[in-house]
Amino acid sequence: MRIAIVTGAGTGIGRASALALLHAGWSVTLTGRRRELLEQTRDLAKEAAERTLIVPADVGDPESVREIFDQTKAKFGRLDLLFNNAGTGAPPIPLEELTYDQWKRVVDANLTGAFLCTQHAFRLMKDQSPRGGRIINNGSISSETPRPNSAPYTATKHAITGLTKSTALDGRKYDIACGQIDIGNADTEMAAKMKQGVMQANGTIAVEPTMDVEHVAGAVVYMANLPLDANVLCMTVMATKMPFVGRG
Repeated sequence: MRIAIVTGAGTGIGRASALALLHAGWSVTLTGRRRELLEQTRDLAKEAAERTLIVPADVGDPESVREIFDQTKAKFGRLDLLFNNAGTGAPPIPLEELTYDQWKRVVDANLTGAFLCTQHAFRLMKDQSPRGGRIINNGSISSETPRPNSAPYTATKHAITGLTKSTALDGRKYDIACGQIDIGNADTEMAAKMKQGVMQANGTIAVEPTMDVEHVAGAVVYMANLPLDANVLCMTVMATKMPFVGRG
């Protein structure tokens, strides 16, 4: 039995990926801030629901993160996959108008949370038998290219790329593989605004194409199912016609 932890599993990409892993035979710890949303994800799993564990948690809080991994080890005995998916953004306002609290909230959720979860995953994976496992980080295409008025989100997603590479390097001696999935305009609640129109780099507002979130979930399962001697270091999954490549 293969065991996964999916952060931010109550909505969007986290929910779709958790369900896809469950349907592929994995057992999954569902974690996120709101129990009711995690319970909805579990219920959507239908017959696979018995292979879930719900642990409400705030990934930006060290004690909360510890509880995720302690409960996972207690129930399943090991960990084969961590999907660092939880994240948030700040209001799309000019950089100079952002408050410290708005900045810190994004850093805690997107970067500190991924780091804390990675630390705990290392501690479990390096000591279990068979040794090792895989970590997948949700980078977003903002890990390469920013949108206007997105400094906190873009800064943390650029940092996730550095964390991914450091994790991939430091994990070698423990048989821990680490890769990153950069996602562009998956059709989730977070991306609903794309259909109404969002600001472009030239200051205009434009509607952007989106794609079915199931394509992202399928990519996560593909990465997760690789043997540990193979790794996708970085994969970009995006709506084909969204303004990203070139000048839009």
